Amino acid sequence: MKKFEDVGILVARILMPVLFIVSGWGKITGYAGTQQYMEAMGVPGFFLPLTILLEFGGGLAIIFGFLTRTTAIITALFTLMTAFLFHIDFSQAPNSIMFMKNLTIAGGFLLLTITGPGAFSIDRILNKKW
Repeated sequence: MKKFEDVGILVARILMPVLFIVSGWGKITGYAGTQQYMEAMGVPGFFLPLTILLEFGGGLAIIFGFLTRTTAIITALFTLMTAFLFHIDFSQAPNSIMFMKNLTIAGGFLLLTITGPGAFSIDRILNKKW
């Protein structure tokens, strides 16, 4: 049964960060527009490189199971923060769905923080708990 659990965690680690990797890449290729949007929402543009690092780099780290628990908790907190910064205006219909989506994603990353990366991970190869 443990083998199925490890496979399940691997599949989850592959599926969970896809949205973040694609979003991070979009921020890289659309840097100026993303920076303007962030600033229009009251978030200083100098946070954009950190956002890209977390979304793109952190997404890849989760897939490969590297620094999994640390990356997962930071991503969960980031996702909750973006829910409250960018999706709190429920008078706009899509925001309520986006807000709930962020809560769901954060829950998944919190679960990954608790369970760890599973057997098929760089963390396991390095025998680190992080």
